[in-house]
Amino acid sequence: MAENKKDEILLESGTNELEIMEFAIADRYFGINVAKVVEIMQHQPVTPMPNSNPYVEGVFKPRESIVTVIDLATFMGLPASEDPEHDILIITHFNKVNTAFHVHSVEAIHRMSWADIEKPDPSIYGGEDALATGIARIDGRLVTIVDFEKILSDINPMSGIQVSDVEKLGGRPRNEHPILIAEDSPLLERLILESLNKSGYTNVSVCSNGLEAWEMLSEIKNSGADVQSKISCLITDIEMPQMDGHRLIKLIREDSAFKDLPCVIFSSLINDEMRKKGDALGASAQLSKPDIADLVRIIDGLVS
Repeated sequence: MAENKKDEILLESGTNELEIMEFAIADRYFGINVAKVVEIMQHQPVTPMPNSNPYVEGVFKPRESIVTVIDLATFMGLPASEDPEHDILIITHFNKVNTAFHVHSVEAIHRMSWADIEKPDPSIYGGEDALATGIARIDGRLVTIVDFEKILSDINPMSGIQVSDVEKLGGRPRNEHPILIAEDSPLLERLILESLNKSGYTNVSVCSNGLEAWEMLSEIKNSGADVQSKISCLITDIEMPQMDGHRLIKLIREDSAFKDLPCVIFSSLINDEMRKKGDALGASAQLSKPDIADLVRIIDGLVS
């Protein structure tokens, strides 16, 4: 994607909107958040790497850095392309890594609301093994929003959250400060929860998207309870069906009952542009997955 084209579709903060790039593999349609996309290009010759993961085609150097190419059709168990010369590479940046995903075609870019993206049923889509973070109906067809973080973590486990990192923080006392997590990925939810528990934080509630978190906060406010005694800190992802993390923080900061609630964005999308958006919305801190030990240190400072 050309840089000026990407600039044209940047969205205002907190509107609960996103841009989905729709792509196809065989006869199936999938989507990726444009915020993850650096550019798209025609498939390039790659250099295979010895003893690499079977889903890794190899590497190539489109610019100044080497990029790993992952064959999504093979990873998903779908048929290979009938016209490989016209296949596409979607070059992404998230979790501080550039990765190219080999797809068969790119269809279009759609602007839509997270409210129109449905949460997949974990009993149908595989729970922690699911590759779908959302389902959208676009032009009469179902488009699966793919969990690219999980794909990268499956291929290279060291790229994901390492619970063992929190053990390096040393022995820690039990901490009963109530923490609320908004995270749509069942796998990441478990890893974050496990990491916080190992760090002494045992009073943790989890919501699977921003809407559920906002409804929980609203119930606390409407009950007349002291908000701070019920929630000491919010940790939120950005990308979530129904309501994203930016919209959640915007609603929180617009409500006087939550004006002092610490809100931490923990997302694979954190870059200079996203950091500016989060700062403008009133995020207390922002950091990129998979830096779980840094997340614990930030929470320590916010709730102490």
